Parts: sequence; C-alpha cells; structure tokens
Amino acid sequence: MAVTDQMTPAGNSPQAGTKKKDKTHWLYIMVIAAVVLGAAVGLMAPDLGKALKPLGTGFVALIKMLIAPVIFCTIVLGVGSIAKAATVGKVGGLALLYFITMSTFALAIGLVVGNIIHPGSGLQLEPYESGAKGEENSTVAFLLDMIPGDIPVLPTLVLALLVGFALQSMGKSGEPVLNGIKHIQAVVFRLMMMIMWAAPIGAFGAIAAVVGATGWAAIGSMAILMGAFYVTCALFIVVILGSLLRLVTGLNIFLLLKYLAREYLLIFSTSSSESALPRLIAKMEHAGVSKPVVGITVPTGYSFNLDGTAIYLTMAALFVSTAMGMPMSLGEQVGLLVFMIIASKGAAGVTGAGLATLAAGLQSHRPELLDGMGVIVGIDKFMSEARALTNFTGNAVATLLIGKWTKEIDMDQAQAVLAGNRPFDENSVEGH
Repeated sequence: MAVTDQMTPAGNSPQAGTKKKDKTHWLYIMVIAAVVLGAAVGLMAPDLGKALKPLGTGFVALIKMLIAPVIFCTIVLGVGSIAKAATVGKVGGLALLYFITMSTFALAIGLVVGNIIHPGSGLQLEPYESGAKGEENSTVAFLLDMIPGDIPVLPTLVLALLVGFALQSMGKSGEPVLNGIKHIQAVVFRLMMMIMWAAPIGAFGAIAAVVGATGWAAIGSMAILMGAFYVTCALFIVVILGSLLRLVTGLNIFLLLKYLAREYLLIFSTSSSESALPRLIAKMEHAGVSKPVVGITVPTGYSFNLDGTAIYLTMAALFVSTAMGMPMSLGEQVGLLVFMIIASKGAAGVTGAGLATLAAGLQSHRPELLDGMGVIVGIDKFMSEARALTNFTGNAVATLLIGKWTKEIDMDQAQAVLAGNRPFDENSVEGH
C-alpha cells in the first residue's frame, strides 16, 4: 500500500530506500497484470471467472487471519509512541493533536465523498458459498477451512488499549514487554509480507469473478472509485492543506509541491512515502524549520498523520458495502469512523497493513462484508500512489505549520527556499 513498505530508518540514505523497492516493485507489476488478466477472463469466459472466486476468498481469509495480531501489536506500540511523543513537551503534544484532528477530518471526507458518489452500486457481489454444488465445492471448502479463523476485532482493540496504557504506567519496567511486542510485531509483519505475495492470485480470482458476474459494470464501478479517490486526494492537498498553509504561514502550496518534486518522483516509483523520509527531514530543515521540530514531527507523522490512507479506508469500506448490496446506516458509518480513527494508526509500516485495517473495520461492524474485499485487493495498488503522495504532503505541511505555531521556523528562509532562491544541497541528505 501507499504507506505500507517497511519504514526506511532515518539514518539510511535514500539510495538504501530505492534498493528496497525491487521486490515490492515486482509485486506491484504482478498485481496489475493479474487484474488485467482477471478482467479479460471475466469478460471472455464469465463462467470460468465466477468459478475462480475461491482464489479471492482464500486470500481475504489469509488477511483476516492476521487482523487481530496486527491491530494488537500496532495499538499497544502506538499508545507507547503517543506517550513518548507527548513527553517532549509543546511540540509533541501539538503535533499529536494536529495529527488526530486531520486524520479524523480526512476520514470524514472519505465518508462524505463515498455517500455522494455511491461507489460499487449495481455490482451486487455475493459471498462465496461452499458445499452446495457437489464434490468440487467440498474440496474448495476443505482447502479454505485449512486457513485459521479470525479473532474478534473489537475485544482485541479494547485489550490492546488496556495493555498499552498499563505498560505506559509501568515506565521503565514495562520496556522489556514493549520490546517483546516489537519482536512479535516483526514476525506478524513478515507473515503479512509473505501473504501479500499471494495478492496477484487473490486479485486475479476476485476480479475474474466480479467481472464474470457483472461484466463491464464492474470495471466501470472500480474506475469510478479510483477516479473519485484521486480527485478527492488532489482537492484535499490543494484546498484543505493549501488553505491551512496559506492562513498559518503565508506560504504557497504549489511552491511547496515544486520544492518536493524529486521526492514525489521517488514516491511515485516506489508507491511508498517512507522511501522519501530522510529527504523530507533534510528538506524541512533546509526550509527553515528547527531540527527539534522536524525530528519530532516528521517521524511521528509517518505513523499518525496518514491523510491519504484515512480517505482511502472510508471510501473503500463504503465501496464494499454498496457493492455487496448492504449499504451502511449513518450510525454504522459513524461507528466505523470512530474505529478507523484508532485503528488507522496501525496502517503504516508494512505492505498489507492497510488492507488488514480495512478488514478490521468491516469485521467490527458488518462481518458479512468481508467477502467483498477481494475486489479491493485488485484495485488497491492503483490507488497506492495517491495515498503515498497525500500522506507525504500532509506531513510536509504539518511540519511547517507546527514550526510556525511553536515559533521554531525562519520564515525568511522558508520563503526564499520555496521561491527557489536558496537551492537545496543534495549532499545534506547524508546523515538524515
């Protein structure tokens, strides 16, 4: 996903980040090829396409298997990160308040846009039902039953919050447990990476099945969702972030976008905003923001300020519910919003974590909708660049805003840099 390649440590050079793109780059290409092939099979051989649905169902089951471990580890460690960030004083507290506010706002925008365009309408996706048509389905059911069942999400979320606050109250004595959970998280994320290599197969089966059942209507609905998402992200950057930046600092969002052009190219080529983390730190310091503010805001924002991912999560959830013919009520949408505010904090750091977060939100409110997630797996990669670019821009704007609010920014330097009068020294990236 957009924010889902493993985090590039701040001490690495950008070259190290680009070397890590190779495997995920091939995965990206294979998923796109699988989507195209699945659509072709669904159009030319509808019955065969519908018969391939268990491939998508099996992949979604693998994702469901890891929902609870992903949520537990990320929420427990996230609570610890909040406590750590808050202890740095005004900068950390202000950053966290801003991140939570903007993430909530972005989630709400996704819900509003989803309710306006009704993505997925007319698809009428149906869950896979095994055991009804003879021995073949019994064999498929046997294979699907080999995948471990999922664990209830909401109890896991509550337990994770309680454990996180308990460890936080233990202080130093709780650090060994936190370190142990970090190691468990590493194992869970490695499993997630292994599962994501099956994404092309799952995407192929899911797309072939939905196109086989609904024909060109499925392709049109998916295109509408992707187009609406890209437009929403663009408007969010230009209108929302641009207006905030202008009102607070007087800086122009388009000049900032131009200043970060090389980083956008890097993100677009890797579908990951983490690959540009060291460069963002260096460029924000060059733009006049003090090192302490940059050092706190940027890394924290990479975990807690995921505007593009927030928009995606709610729009994708509405797409699935509409496509399944089970639209969510207003109360369910509000409940989903509250859940995503907490759970989306774990959507960064590993390929597939965003899908796990989306699955967790659906399972916590409408478990029957999980069978429609296979289609999202197919088109997820097409939206990853917009997510990554939006997340990255949101963190750049946040750094400038917090620098202004804390009076830790040289505005003359910022204006000169964005105007192009003081070029960025590429050598300064080393050491970040």
